[in-house]
Amino acid sequence: MNETDRPDLDAGSPARWWHALPDGRIQCDLCPRDCKLHEGQRGLCFVRQRVGDEMVLATYGRSSGFCIDPIEKKPLNHFLPGSSVFSFGTAGCNLACKFCQNWDISKSREMDRLLDKASPERIAEAARASGAASVAFTYNDPVIFAEYAMDTADACHALGLKTVAVTAGYIHPVPRREFFARMDAANVDLKAFTDEFYQQQTGSRLAPVLDTLQHIRHETDCWLEITTLLIPGLNDSDVELDAMTRWIVDHLGPEVPLHFSAFHPDYKMGDVPATPKSTLTRARRIALSNGLRHVYTGNVHDAEGGTTFCPGCAEPLIERDWHAVLHYALDAQGACPHCGTRVAGRFAPRFERGFGRRRIPMRVSAA
Repeated sequence: MNETDRPDLDAGSPARWWHALPDGRIQCDLCPRDCKLHEGQRGLCFVRQRVGDEMVLATYGRSSGFCIDPIEKKPLNHFLPGSSVFSFGTAGCNLACKFCQNWDISKSREMDRLLDKASPERIAEAARASGAASVAFTYNDPVIFAEYAMDTADACHALGLKTVAVTAGYIHPVPRREFFARMDAANVDLKAFTDEFYQQQTGSRLAPVLDTLQHIRHETDCWLEITTLLIPGLNDSDVELDAMTRWIVDHLGPEVPLHFSAFHPDYKMGDVPATPKSTLTRARRIALSNGLRHVYTGNVHDAEGGTTFCPGCAEPLIERDWHAVLHYALDAQGACPHCGTRVAGRFAPRFERGFGRRRIPMRVSAA
């Protein structure tokens, strides 16, 4: 994007993927919600608004904050392990999850929470100066600020940086194709494996998310990992976990890493107990027995559940403690030094000392 073409960071930016309706409203075509708006109205995501006869992205160039994180925090265990990632989000979300763990950002309706303003080029420059290997669109779902994320991805690629999307994958096919074509890696939240859960707990549907997973896996070069937050009594039964992991193997393949993460009481589910470690261990066992080769546990201390094992000889190749890499044994080609089996993923030719579990807040000026 040329300097003269850059949107006014205070005024938002013209949005894409919408059309006019015969009744005078305009319809957003970004995600399956298909919000239909009169003048001045915003979609459920809050950030896509009708202004006059057009739709604008109100959060273009505006962030809820920037941080440098370990890539394992996204979580991504097979994408440049041990590296740091320059992370940011905006505000709003197109899902209505009752269990949201980032509700203060994703459910925000206050634009003054967006303290930092920065152009895509400035973000890319700041990320490169920080030493990060990639930039992540995270904290809230980047699908709703797709134009900003895509422009930033182009700026990052121009400087040799990779891009990461952390998303629920609730997006229509046309913008999905354009969005993930610009991403080098994605972690998609597969929140459950029943449409009942999606409708009752998130106000959305399961099918579009499954379509997104298959699109990323089979129609892009974007590296894919999946996370499921296990909530006691809602999505953690043996029957559901068995069905979900069998579907992943059959439709995405056994090499896709799957992360089971522990729920903690938050937002509208303060009365639901935290997920015990035993539930994550049980889920991991089911997934492995169904043929998945790389299954991890998160939000708990679990040495085995944090380790990448060779799918050939079962030797531990990457050992982790939470988000810190303690041991790394892959060779320059991402293969096991014991048996030569290649591990699926995107690995750097040489592993540098891991970034660790640090989280470093950053400020990025708009200039």
